[in-house]
Amino acid sequence: MKNISCNNYNIHINDWEALESYLEKKSASQTFIIVDSNTEKYCLHQFLEKTQIDVHIIKIPVGESFKTIETCQKVWAEILRKGTDRHALVINLGGGVIGDLGGFCAATYMRGISFIQIPTTLLSQVDASVGGKLGVDFLGFKNMIGLIQEPEGVFIFTDFLKTLPVDQMRSGYAELLKHGLIADRLTWKSLTENTDINNLDFESIVYQSVLIKKQVTEQDPTEKGMRKILNFGHTIGHAIESYWLDSSSPLLHGEAVAIGMVSEAFLSYRIGNISENELFDIRNAIVKMYGHHPKYVKPAEEILHIMKADKKNQKGEYRFALLESVGKACFDIPVSSEYVEESLLFYKEKL
Repeated sequence: MKNISCNNYNIHINDWEALESYLEKKSASQTFIIVDSNTEKYCLHQFLEKTQIDVHIIKIPVGESFKTIETCQKVWAEILRKGTDRHALVINLGGGVIGDLGGFCAATYMRGISFIQIPTTLLSQVDASVGGKLGVDFLGFKNMIGLIQEPEGVFIFTDFLKTLPVDQMRSGYAELLKHGLIADRLTWKSLTENTDINNLDFESIVYQSVLIKKQVTEQDPTEKGMRKILNFGHTIGHAIESYWLDSSSPLLHGEAVAIGMVSEAFLSYRIGNISENELFDIRNAIVKMYGHHPKYVKPAEEILHIMKADKKNQKGEYRFALLESVGKACFDIPVSSEYVEESLLFYKEKL
């Protein structure tokens, strides 16, 4: 068991007793647990066996395409139908979609009721569960409607990772790689040397990655400065993910971020921050794990158009979090559309 203390809440890793103690002390007027069909099947029974509390179960559809205001309306309606007061509790049992959407619903119902996060995917355990970012997609743009509101607690159980298919594990692994690239060169080196993603000490790996994100978010809770480095790989990655979201072959978040990290590593090289050797080391390591998928970086003009709505932009300029060196990042770096197109071409080049 490992625990991390944040300013206003704690993150508990593999500590069922901490969860039971929290629920007992909370003594909520009503408790809702939000799941999808996957977490209902693979995770809910373990939660109910361990906690033995009465809950109202709210099930939402699986997938990023349902991370919408329409889904929120159904959640709000279900909570309202139960005559819920402001002393209720929402438990988000699932991946990033449930954490983002469920937290958003709780933070806005009656101007805010309590919620906790129990992330069940590698991606949500090391990324979405930390820092209080909540929200939904809107008009095809990722996370366009939302707010920052910290949960009352985060409870991570790495046993839930055993229920995941390999593509979901690889998707989450991209965020681990990102944390290494922006904040810890040794972590990056260790993660890229790994050859078996399923044969790792995930308690320690998740703990270390959460610690990195916690240290960054506490310096800048509302993302006015330093916290923006966590967006490395996401400006281009989110645009690519958004473009293909409604297609017959959508990308998982981590797969899109992997493309984004290669492209934004090129931008880091293009402005003189990292060497050519470092750039190709990054590209080769990421492509080795995620494959090479040039079809996803076209059409470039559409990707650039989506990027115009990125929240980091200022006065019409594309703004990026880029690498200052391997293991260190910088933010609010203006980059021309020509450089962005070059970065997409770089990703598309044959190895």
